[in-house]
This record gives sequence, structure tokens and C-alpha cells, in this order.
Amino acid sequence: MLQGTGSDVGKSVLVAGLCRLASNRGLSVKPFKPQNMSNNAAVSDDGGEIGRAQWLQALAARVPSSVHMNPVLLKPQSDVGSQVVVQGRVAGQARGKEYQALKPGLLGSVMESFELVSAGADLVIVEGAGSPAEINLRAGDIANMGFATRAGVPVVLVGDIDRGGVIASLVGTHAILSDEDRRMVTGYLINKFRGDVTLFDDGIASIRTFTGWPCFGVVPWLKSAGRLPAEDSVVLERLARGGGKALKVAVPVLSRIANFDDLDPLAAEPDVEIVFVRPGTPLPDDAALVVIPGSKSTIADLEDFRRQGWDRDLDRHIRRGGRVIGICGGYQMLGTRVIDPLGIEGGKREIEGLGLLSVETEMAPEKTVRNSRAWSREYGVLLEGYEIHLGRTAGIDCGRAPVEIDGRRDGAMSADGRVMGTYLHGLFGSDPYRAELLRSFGIEGGGGNYRQSVDAALDEIAAELDAVLDRVWLETLLG
Repeated sequence: MLQGTGSDVGKSVLVAGLCRLASNRGLSVKPFKPQNMSNNAAVSDDGGEIGRAQWLQALAARVPSSVHMNPVLLKPQSDVGSQVVVQGRVAGQARGKEYQALKPGLLGSVMESFELVSAGADLVIVEGAGSPAEINLRAGDIANMGFATRAGVPVVLVGDIDRGGVIASLVGTHAILSDEDRRMVTGYLINKFRGDVTLFDDGIASIRTFTGWPCFGVVPWLKSAGRLPAEDSVVLERLARGGGKALKVAVPVLSRIANFDDLDPLAAEPDVEIVFVRPGTPLPDDAALVVIPGSKSTIADLEDFRRQGWDRDLDRHIRRGGRVIGICGGYQMLGTRVIDPLGIEGGKREIEGLGLLSVETEMAPEKTVRNSRAWSREYGVLLEGYEIHLGRTAGIDCGRAPVEIDGRRDGAMSADGRVMGTYLHGLFGSDPYRAELLRSFGIEGGGGNYRQSVDAALDEIAAELDAVLDRVWLETLLG
């Protein structure tokens, strides 16, 4: 089990890389994460919701993804509350304190899923969440040491040297853990190292002096990881504007942004610049396309969209001849009205939409979760993607639906063709569609094989790990 000294230390990528390395060695390997908190969800091969990272790790392991690889998924809806997904299905909603009370009851589902994932596998690589040093959350823990001690799984700590203070974070974790939890730790990895590794030899010696833990490797900054789907919105803090590319795409960063990895295939195109627009920043005047991504709380994010003044920016964008694509929650925002008569999202029951599509959305308790094969009615090409949404959308512009999913029309398009929305996630990941979209902006040569690029990146990461990890530990792990 890989646990981190904090969030965003690179555990997800390391688990994916180790899964691919083990698979390349001929082992039957599977990923597992007891509890994940992310609005970047995927639809597993057995038809439920899991964290995007576990979907990617299953791809790395070359096995079908399953809801049991991520039995508890928390999808934040507000600053204090989340939707709780258990073994792929919505189990309810909980605020922070309420969820702490729920956790002990979820351990049974976690252990059941772990047993199902483990069955027939040579190796299961488990990913923790946050840090085991959060001892205020240790009682009832199911994400880190609470799971590791119950399942008897040895732990390797991961420290991120790029953010600084890695020696203190590892030594501090050792100091703060209970004796029982400390005994689970077999060693540690240093991640995201830049430069001459030998410069950290004294650091390794110091950590050994304070903790007694061996170092299982110093992992360099893995450039190939930039070609993998992003897991969580924390990475948006690091995404910077590029420049000088043929097509600029602006993406407003909603407060409850979901599945923003929809943009990754476009970002991988050499002639496309993706600008993630932070709150307090206007939408750029020179963007040719604005993509409004998914949202976990459509009404609340629509209110915030207006507070940021992005509605006025979007109107100017349209008047300049720009185009707009809304995906899932972003599609709902583009309509004339969103109503929530049952208070499913909490808060307001009705809000005026952006009015760029003649459609209305009504929230409903039934949640659509499925992988989908589809057809672009706009460009006449095949699409593959998935749906995760609440609500039903209808209106005049649905008569110009841009997408057909399993024989039914989906989405809406304005009469001039410059504004469209759809519930289909993964739209840009369909290579033929992406090529046609870029061609409509005068860019030729787009639409390379995105999935193949992700697969190649996983192999490159596996090869790098194979080269830098401690040989004895690695051969023991993969033996």
C-alpha cells in the first residue's frame, strides 16, 4: 500500500506505473483504493462510479475496471458536504461530521471489495488518501492505516520532494504514528526529484537515523505523467497558460468542477492551448472556444459563474463569433432555466440559465451512470464516452441534437451552430471527432490516437520506475 505524507504527492501515478510494470512482468495485478475524494469520476466496466485514477490504474494493469477497486467515492458538493458513492452506487449525502460517523459502517464494504479484487490476483497495489499522519481522523479510518492494519497490508510512504520539507514530513510522520501503525511501514519512496540524485544521499541517511526506514528509491520528475488523465482539481493550481498556439480554448474553473479531464485530449494537441480560468480572472478575449465543463452542483456553480462576471464575458465571446461547448453540468447551465423541485442539490430550487440554448433542465433523483457508444450527428463520426449525471433536459434546441447515444438523441445546438451541449463525457477523447473539431477551426493534422498516447506514457513511467527503484525491494514486490 502506497500512502503519502500529504495529498498530491504522486501516489496515483506511482500506483499506475507499478501496475503497468507488474503487468509487463506477466503478473496478474489489480489496483485498489479504499476511499477516494474526487469529482473526476469514471464509469467502471461493471457499470458504476469510481475515481478516475482507479480507472486509469486498471488500464495500466490491463484488467477491466470495477466498482470494487474504489468502494467508497466521495464527490464534494459543497465546502462541508459530499455525495457518498458506495461500490459504484449513490448511498446518500453527508456533511463532514456525519461522514466521520458513517465510516466505521463502511469498513465492511471496503473489506468485501478488497477480497473480491484480491481474488485470483498475484498482486494488489493499494493507494491511500491524504496522509496517515492526520491522527485526528484515525478513529474509524478506512483510507490509510485503518485499512492497512485491518487488511494486514504493508505500507510504503511516499514523500514529495518538489514541494519542500520532505525530510521533516517523513520524520514527522514516523514520530506521530502509533506503534501499531508505525510497524506497518516497511520503507519510503522520494517522488518528483529534479537534478542529481546523489545530492540527496545525506537526506536519505538522516531519514534512516531518525526513523530506521529504508529508502526504496528516489523517483525523478516523471514527464510522461503529463500525458495521463488528471485525477483531481488540486492539479488545476499548477496548470499555466501557454502561448502562441493556433487555437486557444478557455475553461472556467467552476467551484465544483467535475471531470475536467475531458479536456486532456485537446490539451495533448500541439496546436491547442487550454487556459483554465481561475475565479477572479476574466475569460480571455482571444479564445476561439469556451468549454464549460461538468459540475457537481450545477445551480451553485451557475450562481458563482455570474458572480465572476463570466456570463458577461461569454456574451461578448459569442458576439465576437466565438463558439461554446457545454458538457454535462456545463450543458445544463447553457439553457434558459434549471429547476430542482426536490432540492437534490440543496439550496436554491430554481435559477435562470445563461440563455444560450433554448432548453430547460429539471433535476431528478435517478442518476444516469453508463459507458456509451455514440455518434456525432454534427460531423458524422463515431464517439465513445460515458454519462454520469442527474437531471433531464428538453427544449426546442434539442431538435438539433449534436449527439446520438445508443439510438437516442442527446444534447442541443443553437440555430447558428455556435453553441452546443451534451451529456456525453469523453467527447474530445474520440480521435475522429477531435480531428473534425480542429478542422472546423482551420487546424489540420489533429486527432492522433489519444488512448495510444496514454498507453505509451504508462509504459514509459513503468520503465523509469524499473530503472530507479531499489532492486531488492522491487524484485520482492514482483517476485
